[in-house]
Formats: sequence, structure tokens, C-alpha cells
Amino acid sequence: MLELGKIDYGQVFKRYDILVESKVSPEELFEELAPEEEVWRNIAEDVAFMKEDEVEEDVKSALEKYDPEEVINNGLIAGMDVVSELYGRGIYYLPQVILASDAMSLGIELCEAKMKETGEEREMKGTVVMHVAEGDPHDIGKDIAAAMLKAKGYNVIDLGRDVPVEDVVECAIEEDADLVTGTALMTTTQTAFPKIAERLQEEGVNVAFIGAGGAVNPAFVHSYPLGIYADEAADGPAISGAVVDKKLSWEEIRDQYDELVPSAVGR
Repeated sequence: MLELGKIDYGQVFKRYDILVESKVSPEELFEELAPEEEVWRNIAEDVAFMKEDEVEEDVKSALEKYDPEEVINNGLIAGMDVVSELYGRGIYYLPQVILASDAMSLGIELCEAKMKETGEEREMKGTVVMHVAEGDPHDIGKDIAAAMLKAKGYNVIDLGRDVPVEDVVECAIEEDADLVTGTALMTTTQTAFPKIAERLQEEGVNVAFIGAGGAVNPAFVHSYPLGIYADEAADGPAISGAVVDKKLSWEEIRDQYDELVPSAVGR
């Protein structure tokens, strides 16, 4: 008979594929990627290691000498870049990403409050409308992707989960979205994506529409207009950058997909 008291659960919950591939600790990766200047390094460390109690003090201190935009870009986003790399390598999981995002968001709120005092506004890269497909209650992947897009300076309109097709289309029009994303974890809900793409085109909205989640694959997402497949949360900022910075159309992104999208590079 199996003796439960003798089971080493530390071994059960280890992902040996990740242990073999990573061979690096969060601390070592931070040392490799972190900013060199102490003020930015401290803030980046607060984010990367989820020190929400310390990020407030360090951000307030930095705001006494630096512009809010500098604090956001050089410190807070630098820290979230480390988190993105840790998540992409399978070293960090959902809880760490969410807690790091909370620390970053607190810092950004302080910076935005400072901007309001001086009449400034944070310059956003673009607007992304995000949602989980109608009938689907699973929003974990969407939340991670949203955190990464916010970290990169995008204005994220998060519609949540189980969002009707027409609500997505109406929001994309009202917000003049640069990009739309959808997540589907259930095969019964993925059919909402081509419906959204069709309705967007009917309304003359020809934006790239990222389709993601365990229920979809590249063949499905690329079978209807506007669709761009994302396999990992880190793909979102890369695709958004192709749209906003490089001004590429959804057709051009598909043509250059293997060079533009991180999860596809070298596949």
C-alpha cells in the first residue's frame, strides 16, 4: 500500500523540463538584465521580486529628482521586463506575475498622480481592447497578457471574461483601438473569434485581432481575416509593437510571423 506520509511532494511538483532548460535563478537573471544605475535598479528589483511595500518608498524618492516618465520607463518597466523573461522561461508562474504587476501598478499610480500635479499626461503607445470569448470563464492567460501590455505602456481596455461579440466590436469602435485580443480556453467558445473579425470588418475596423488560449491554434486563427495567433503572453507586446511602432497591417504580420512573434522564432 502507498504510504502517503513518505511522499516527497517537493519532487511531485517540480517541472523537470524547466529545471533542465533554465539552470538560472531569478536572482542571476535579474543581475543579467537589471539597469545599472542604482535608482532604477532598486525600483526594478522591487517589481521583479514583488516588493510592493518597498516600491512606494523607492518610487517616491525617485520622483523627487526624476520625471515620472523616466521612473516608469527606466525603473518600473525595466523590472517587469525581467518578470516577463522569468515567466517566458518557466521560472515564474501566474502568482509571481500578478504580484509583480501589482507592484508595478502601484508605482505607475504614484507617477501618474505626480503627472496630474504638474498637468502632464502619460503618453500611451496605443490602445488594446482585451477580452475572453463569450461563454468562457477562464481569464488567467488574459490577465497575464494584460499585465505585460500595460508594462510596455499600452492603454489596456480589459472587458473581462464571457464577453458578447457585439460588446467587443462596440468597444473597439468607441476606443478607436489599435489592436483587439481574445482568449478562448474552451473549444465551444472559439467560434466567437471569426464572428468578431467579420463584424469588425463590416464596421470598417481593419485592426489586427490576436487570438489566443488553449482552444485555438495558428491554423484556426489564421483561417479568418484579421486573426493573428499568440501562443504565449509575451507574444502580445511583440505583435502590438508590430502594429503600433512598425505600422504593419495584419496581413503583413502574418507574412512576417516567424520573424516577429517570439514563440514562433526558431520554431
